[in-house]
Amino acid sequence: MMNSSRPSAASAVTRMLPRLAASLREVPVIASVVGTQRVRGFMDAPANVCILASVPVGQLGGVLATLRGAEKTVFVNVDSCPGLAQDRGALEFLRDNGAQGAVSTRLSLVEKGHSLDLLTMMKVFVTDRSNLRRSLDAVGRGRPDLVEIMPAPIVARLDPEAKRLLSPYVAAGFVETERDAAAALALGAAAVATSDPRLWHLTRERLTAGTGAGTGAAPTKKGTS
Repeated sequence: MMNSSRPSAASAVTRMLPRLAASLREVPVIASVVGTQRVRGFMDAPANVCILASVPVGQLGGVLATLRGAEKTVFVNVDSCPGLAQDRGALEFLRDNGAQGAVSTRLSLVEKGHSLDLLTMMKVFVTDRSNLRRSLDAVGRGRPDLVEIMPAPIVARLDPEAKRLLSPYVAAGFVETERDAAAALALGAAAVATSDPRLWHLTRERLTAGTGAGTGAAPTKKGTS
């Protein structure tokens, strides 16, 4: 069950999750839109989900309005946007300006996002086994809707139990080719994230053709089967 203190928040997230899952089933590529220069390219891309990063707070409202008009699903990387505070007020600002989700390495922000009608994605950097244990603990406590695992090549080194506990997960970092994306999906990723606009058109059908990959774990409410 999501860690939400308000019934309205739980129901709002429940309504958004099927749309998110459907988008990632069709195009399992999340566009990492860094700054404002790639916004137009993302609007024209088949990918329907993005992580918006490194946009100054003074420009966030306008960019979110533009993407909302294009009916895109937008997660904002709270940790990377200059001028955006690391608190509940920042999450309220994002929600009120049309963001559907928030991304952070911070457990406290993920927990706050649950009560603010926001989808949540926790970013974890897996550098060694002790770091992996801490990441598993944080994800277990925060229960985000998605986990962004960085770097993507580390997914091949995770045991099945670790991948199960981190699912549904997005593989990110060093996703540079179609083969990289297909490999991550074959290992169970729900999607990949990349800043390369040449990969934002890749459909699941194309990426899984001939690889034997499944559909990955679709985003669902934590604690449900």
